[in-house]
Amino acid sequence: MTHHVPPAPRPSPPTPPQQQPPQPPQQPPQQPPPEQPPAAPPESPPARRGRALLVIGILVAFLVVYGLSLFGVHLLSKSAGPLKPPDLNATNDTIVLVRLEKLETVANRLTVKVLVIPEDSMFDKRLDVLKTDTAVRMDPPNDLGDLQYPAGKSPAVVATTIEAHGDPNNWPFDSYSTDTLSSEVLVGQGDARQYIPARVEVTGALDGWDVRVQHVGEASQEADRPDNVIITLHRAKGPLIFDLGICLVLFALPTLAFAVAIQIALGRRKFVPPFVTWFAAMLFAVIPIRNFLPGSPPPGAWIDQVLVIWVLMALVAAMALYMLTWYRQSD
Repeated sequence: MTHHVPPAPRPSPPTPPQQQPPQPPQQPPQQPPPEQPPAAPPESPPARRGRALLVIGILVAFLVVYGLSLFGVHLLSKSAGPLKPPDLNATNDTIVLVRLEKLETVANRLTVKVLVIPEDSMFDKRLDVLKTDTAVRMDPPNDLGDLQYPAGKSPAVVATTIEAHGDPNNWPFDSYSTDTLSSEVLVGQGDARQYIPARVEVTGALDGWDVRVQHVGEASQEADRPDNVIITLHRAKGPLIFDLGICLVLFALPTLAFAVAIQIALGRRKFVPPFVTWFAAMLFAVIPIRNFLPGSPPPGAWIDQVLVIWVLMALVAAMALYMLTWYRQSD
């Protein structure tokens, strides 16, 4: 019996690979949005009210200090009254009128303008001229010697200087005084000249100075006023408040410089290189501020030794501390 062998199965054709659908391009991973800082809680009404009261208080304090300073300047400026008007009414008196012009404290020189007012017998009232040559000789002598007033001309003021004793290094508390100032009038020409006693009168004012005139000696004229005078000048008290303000400004410069330099040196504030120019500006501003003081104290006065030199040294020290911080951070 024969067995029927079944035919082998026909191999199936290979199936083509299935094409996968194109995938969309991959998007870069999205960064999470930055976290927003938590919103500050709304300021409570009491805090706003306290801040407003602080601002108002500072403003009121400033106005009060400003008003008091103005009142102080006005009050101190009235502490010394003006000079009494000179007595020029006596017709038979010969008067030498001295008008104050300027005081040079360092040179101890007082600039004045001198005018002779002769008695009626020496003056032609119709032409307003002198009848004879006249000269004024002052004691102590002035820088021009005898002051000449020629005949046939109306007397004109002559500018000259006299000595005023004082120490400018005591600024702003310095005072200056002249010697006993007297004068005589020489009338005539040649050997016929003769001395005529004269009375000295002082007038005028100096800005920033209180002037006091003391009449001393005997009275040789019809008026009972003594012939000689002593001129004393004290600095006016009004500018002292301005001097104090300038000194406070000078004191504040190194204080602010050290406040900044110490904060940066301790690392509490970020180092900012352009601050070096700020230090240099304050350093070079000291001398102009010092020269802005009323009366311009001479170099080497006590204020330079007590305040100015220490301000300069403190500013240099603050700048050195700032540069040391820069050197440490650069390493």
